[in-house]
Amino acid sequence: MARESLASKRERAALIEARMFEYYGPGKASLDYQTPFQLTVAVVLSAQCTDAAVNKVTPELFGRFPTPQAMAQASAAQIEEIIHSLGFFRAKAKNLVALAQTVMGEFGGEMPADVDLLQKLPGVGRKTANCVMCEAFKDPQGIAVDTHVYRIAHRLKLAGPSANTPQKVEDILLKVFPRSDWLYVNHQWVHFGREFCRARHPRCAECIIGDLCPTRGQWS
Repeated sequence: MARESLASKRERAALIEARMFEYYGPGKASLDYQTPFQLTVAVVLSAQCTDAAVNKVTPELFGRFPTPQAMAQASAAQIEEIIHSLGFFRAKAKNLVALAQTVMGEFGGEMPADVDLLQKLPGVGRKTANCVMCEAFKDPQGIAVDTHVYRIAHRLKLAGPSANTPQKVEDILLKVFPRSDWLYVNHQWVHFGREFCRARHPRCAECIIGDLCPTRGQWS
């Protein structure tokens, strides 16, 4: 099969996004939060565990430590007690206290609305920073590439075999999708990855973008 041109990928990506928007709308975060700080904390907690599990612990966590000011004064042990049901809870608790202290010490208690500055916070990588920029600030500066986005990008052949890291996949998606779509891709693809393009036994026969997928039927 001939290599698909960037122009052709962009045309196909536009059709994919139109179909996704028709089905999912702009998408919605599955993590519960009220402020950019709380969203950042929730995304940090979601590493290596489900959003549903995070939503079970954050009501108590945010009830006791709702702001950077409050969490900066907490001990790691206090955080551990609340989030112990989550994977890697000790490391996460340590990071959250340090994150809150950094927000207070370096950013005057306000979450920075910049993808690079967010990554200066302990426990925050590019994926988390992109999630916060898109969801909390509605100012996409990239596309968050989680396991769903990584898998779907390859199955749709928007990303090729050489795109073997989340950063490389993101670099390609930023070229394929216009900036106006960056706000939606992660939310929509997470829902799509759970409903249709699952890691195991994807629902290819019922897929809403099956006619736009070069690998349809290869993953059953």
